[in-house]
Amino acid sequence: MEFKFVHNNFNVLNLEKSLEFYKEALGFTESKRIVADDNSFILVYLTDGKSEHLLELTYLTDRANPYDLGENEFHLAVETDDFDASYKKHLEMGCIVFENKAMGIYFIADPDNYWIEILPSKK
Repeated sequence: MEFKFVHNNFNVLNLEKSLEFYKEALGFTESKRIVADDNSFILVYLTDGKSEHLLELTYLTDRANPYDLGENEFHLAVETDDFDASYKKHLEMGCIVFENKAMGIYFIADPDNYWIEILPSKK
């Protein structure tokens, strides 16, 4: 028996705002959308265009309150081929929430405060 990663899920409060953030911050684009027959939810799958792994954004149409992420002790990690340019862009966007210069990484937060770790390429 074998398993492989397919996607991670983040529930989002404002789908359009989240889609704009992921496009601008990381270049992720929509690869698939599922709308419930009763319009109670929308699932949008984002791709980096390079790997098979997807980020699923779940939008519950009647949700009005932000999600409680607890202590937010989880994150998604992505690798960039130009760490310095990525850092500059995210600094300009104001979305950097934590830096670990000793490890050479930093974290950004999306509109719902999910953290994404930015790693330099392992070239």
